[in-house]
Amino acid sequence: MKEQIDIKSIKTLGQLKESGYKSISIKDELRNNLRTKISNKEKTFTGIHGYENTVIPELERAILSRHNINLLGLRGQAKTRLARQMITLLDEWIPVIEGSEINDDPFHPISRYASNLIQEKGEDTPITWVHRSDRFAEKLATPDVTVADIIGDVDPIKAANLKLSYADDRVIHFGMIPRANRCIFVINELPDLQARIQVALFNILQEGDIQIRGFKLRLPLDIQFVFTANPEDYTNRGSIVTPLKDRIGSQILTHYPETIEIAKTITQQEAKLDTRQADLVYVPDLAKDLLEQISFEARESEFIDHKSGISARMSITAYENLLSTAEYRVLRSGEDKTILRLSDFVGVIPAITGKVELVYEGEQEGAASVAHSLISDAIKTLFEDYFPKIEKLQKEEYQDPYQDLVNWFFEESGFELLEDITDKEYKEKLDAITPLKDLIKKYQPEAKSEDLYFMMEFLLWGLVEYKKLSKYRLSEGFRFNDLYGSYISEL
Repeated sequence: MKEQIDIKSIKTLGQLKESGYKSISIKDELRNNLRTKISNKEKTFTGIHGYENTVIPELERAILSRHNINLLGLRGQAKTRLARQMITLLDEWIPVIEGSEINDDPFHPISRYASNLIQEKGEDTPITWVHRSDRFAEKLATPDVTVADIIGDVDPIKAANLKLSYADDRVIHFGMIPRANRCIFVINELPDLQARIQVALFNILQEGDIQIRGFKLRLPLDIQFVFTANPEDYTNRGSIVTPLKDRIGSQILTHYPETIEIAKTITQQEAKLDTRQADLVYVPDLAKDLLEQISFEARESEFIDHKSGISARMSITAYENLLSTAEYRVLRSGEDKTILRLSDFVGVIPAITGKVELVYEGEQEGAASVAHSLISDAIKTLFEDYFPKIEKLQKEEYQDPYQDLVNWFFEESGFELLEDITDKEYKEKLDAITPLKDLIKKYQPEAKSEDLYFMMEFLLWGLVEYKKLSKYRLSEGFRFNDLYGSYISEL
C-alpha cells in the first residue's frame, strides 16, 4: 500500500486519510520490511563480510523480535556500519506534521505543537514527507554528554520570547532523542556515558516517555535504539549499568574475521587507493596474505593488549602504506610499473605502531620492535604453506631441501638487496641465486610469473626466521648472509 502512494500529491492530513495510509511503529516497520527481504532471499546487510552465519542472523532475529539492540565487540568490528545499514529496512518515506520538531505522526501526534495544529486546522493540517536517509541519528558517548544534550532542558530564551512561565511545557528545548522520534538512534561506546546519563535512558526504553526538569511530560517516543560497546572489562572505562542493560532486548557479540580470505576481502573493499597506485603497483596474492597475517599475529602477541583489540583498520591502513611505499620507490626510480617487494613491508610499520595498545612487556620492547616482530611472525607462520617444513631436530638421513641455497650464501659471502634498485636489477639479483630459483620451481611450480620474485624474497626472509640465514638492515636495504659467516663478520 505504502509503495503505491503518491507522496507528491498528499500535502494535508485529509488527503493522507483518503489515501488509505496506515502508520505503524518503527520497530514494526523494520520487522515488516525485513520479513519481505528474507522471503525474497534478498541480502539484508551488504559490504559486511564474515558475519553471514554469526552476527547478521542474530541481528535479524533481534529486529524480528522488535528489540532494542546492543552490539558488543572490540574496535574495528563493523558495529557502527551494521547500525547504519538498518536504515535500508525502513519505509522509503513517512509522513510527519509539518513544522514538528519531533517528527510527529499525523495520526498519533505526541507534542503540544502537533496536537494544537490539528485541533486548529483539522483535515487541512499540513504534512511533509521524510526520507529514510534522514531517519538516522547518532551520538558518540563521551563523559561530557549531559541530560540536556540527549533528552532536553528548559530554554529560558524561548520562555522569554513566548512570554511563558517555566511551568509551561512549551518552553522545553528537546534534545537529540526526542528529535529522533520515529528514527533509528545509535549511541556509540555506551560504557563511556556517565552512569547518571544512562539512568536517564531507563524510562525511554521501558515506558517510552521522557522526564525533563520535573515536568509531568508524557511523550511516548517511537525509537529504534542501537547501542555499541566494547566489552565491559576493557581497561579503565565505565560499564553499562545493570538496569539499563536489563532493558536492552538483544545483546549481539561481534568478532574479527576468522580467515585470511575474509580479512583480505574487507581490506580490498575498504582501502582508499588512488587508481594510479593500482595501475602502478602489482601486489602478489602472497603479499596480501602476509599483510592480513600480521593482524592475526597481533591478536595473539604477548606484547599487545588483547582487551583493546586489533582493528580491521590496521590492515586497511597498512595496505595503503604498503602500496605507497612501492609507489614512492617507483617515482624515485622513474619507472612506469613495479612489483611489490617484501622489503616494502618496512613501510607498514607506522600503520602498526599507531593501531596497537602495548602491555608492559611490549612497552619495554618498543612499538617499532614489536611491529617488526609481528612481520617476522607472519612470515614464519605462512612459510610452511608454501615450502617444506624446517625441522629443529634433524635425523641423520634427513635431506635438507635448503642446503644448496645455504651453501650458496656461504660461498658467495653475502647478498645485498637495496631498496632503490630498479625492477630489472631486482630480478637480475634474485635470478643470480640459482638454488633459489630451483626451490621455487620445485615447490611452487604453478605460481604466477608475476608472483615469482616476491616468493623468492619471501623464501629468503623465511629462512632467516628459521635461523638458516641471517639478515641485516642497511640504511638503504637489506643484506643476507649465511648464518655462521655473519658470526665471523662480527668478530
